[in-house]
Amino acid sequence: MATIKDVARIAGVSVATVSRVANNGPKVSQKTKDKVAKIMLDLGYSPNANARALVTQKSTTVGVVIPDLTDPFFASLANGVDKVARQESRQLLLSTGMVSADSERQAINLLLERRCDIMVVHSKKLSDDELITLSQKIPGLVFIDRYIEAIAERCIWLDNTEGGKIAARHLLALNHTSFACISSQYQIEDPGLRLQGFQSELDASGHQLDPTLIQYGEPDLQGGEVAAQNLLATGKPFSALFVYNDAMAIGAISTLEDNGFKVPSDISVIGFDDVLLSRYSNPKLTTLNYPVEKMAMLATKLAMKLANDEFVNSNDTHHKHVPRLVKRESTSFNKSL
Repeated sequence: MATIKDVARIAGVSVATVSRVANNGPKVSQKTKDKVAKIMLDLGYSPNANARALVTQKSTTVGVVIPDLTDPFFASLANGVDKVARQESRQLLLSTGMVSADSERQAINLLLERRCDIMVVHSKKLSDDELITLSQKIPGLVFIDRYIEAIAERCIWLDNTEGGKIAARHLLALNHTSFACISSQYQIEDPGLRLQGFQSELDASGHQLDPTLIQYGEPDLQGGEVAAQNLLATGKPFSALFVYNDAMAIGAISTLEDNGFKVPSDISVIGFDDVLLSRYSNPKLTTLNYPVEKMAMLATKLAMKLANDEFVNSNDTHHKHVPRLVKRESTSFNKSL
């Protein structure tokens, strides 16, 4: 059972300093805060609950860590967790990770302090090793949108590579031969995997993707607008555009039409995620459905099973999900050839 003295000894600081870090007090450098917070997490120590308490005491809460409160995709994720929590008469505790290792670590620590024994965590910045260590200390911990082979039974994840391939196959079937991509500038694995899948399918069909026709931006409406402006600035023609997510795709469509291009008659655009906004954009967006709410519900049920020490099959096909093509109005047959 870790104590505050254990944390102080390993960190090489005073007990008072550990207390200040735990209570977000003043007069502690950011470097010391980060060091102490990591050791607290590694040891399973919190002011209100230690690792043993997480195992032996029951909680009435379910914790969820998401990067951002404003993104509708992550709102759907949190909603899926909340639905299952309510079915089990539990309260949802939400914490944000901000696509930062330090913030993700602090978010998990916050849930530990609230005695959460069940957690669904969306983490893109913490290392595999750190997450594996955490899973050994928190029985009811499940990761969503992340696959780690060593703890596969705790991962609910999407095949992003296959999603990129599905997008490419759809555009190829519509007779397109010149392609562009807009991707997220975030240094996480999802954008790369989606782009990798798209490129591999084009390569297999004998088509090339010009590297200058791949642009990056913030994964939001404005990011899509700016990336589309950069694509047009290259002066190189393309008839089909694959975009990292729906928000960027809708932003890109706005830029294309402001510059005299009609979607889809001049340029077909396909997004990713199938958030609610994609059904009401103009034109309505063709996209890849990411069943994030369903996955979040499954992740929460899985976390509850693990917390109760129930058997979980790591080969369960429900752990891996594949995006589904949703055809709407932003893609059409290319008649220019």
